[in-house]
Amino acid sequence: MQLKSLATAKMTAKAAALFAVGALTLTACGGSSTPAASEGGVQLINAGKFTVCSDVPYEPFEFQKDGKTVGFDIDIATEIAKDLNAELNIVDSSFEAIETGTALTGCDASISSVSITDTRKQVMDFSNPYMDDDLTLVAKEGSGVENIDTAKGKKVGVQQATTGAKYAQEKGIEAQQFEDSGLLVQALEAGTIDAALGNQSVLGYAIKDNTQFTRVEDYATGEKLGIAIKKGNTAMLDKVNGTLKRLTDDGTLAKFQTTWFGETAK
Repeated sequence: MQLKSLATAKMTAKAAALFAVGALTLTACGGSSTPAASEGGVQLINAGKFTVCSDVPYEPFEFQKDGKTVGFDIDIATEIAKDLNAELNIVDSSFEAIETGTALTGCDASISSVSITDTRKQVMDFSNPYMDDDLTLVAKEGSGVENIDTAKGKKVGVQQATTGAKYAQEKGIEAQQFEDSGLLVQALEAGTIDAALGNQSVLGYAIKDNTQFTRVEDYATGEKLGIAIKKGNTAMLDKVNGTLKRLTDDGTLAKFQTTWFGETAK
């Protein structure tokens, strides 16, 4: 299928950028690859820049609008950069590189709707959770998909290397995998898949203004999102947690959630 080819090509391009030249930056990156001291002794990959790996697009967490990278995660990253007295530098990375921790060889942190799991904790450290994000099954009206059982035998799409993909496998669904959420939503809208299984925040946001689709079933997985830091980098982890606490205490985090998720915010 054309969408699958596009996903493969995109993954190859991202991998080449990340591993061959250190990553494709969306803002001018400059600077040395040797870590440089910032405020509070925190070491940065590039002097004066807080470099963040993110899988773009993944609306509404990170995506391009009017030539800029915006979204819920980007708002949080901006606040962390501010507390570090550094410029925010976004690096477009594949989610596979992010979840395996390899992205952190070229980034100070990965902020990309990353679910905290025991497996991922083995290769990276996580901040305190900044959002709860369970799973949902979205289907087109008249597709015959009413729950996870009736989805079996149907064309169901998931984003690869995510908890949605794992959940589908556990439930015996042979899902078509997409490299990012943008391609997954495109396939749903184009009718090449009957349903999509993924995080409530992303899929709920994608269909909120489209009456052709509905959330047929939600799954309480206890999934929590965190910011990934290179294992053992306690100085950066403390700084990130400090920013998250500030945003929570002063109501800024709740404001960000309302801006990007509206009534779907937890």
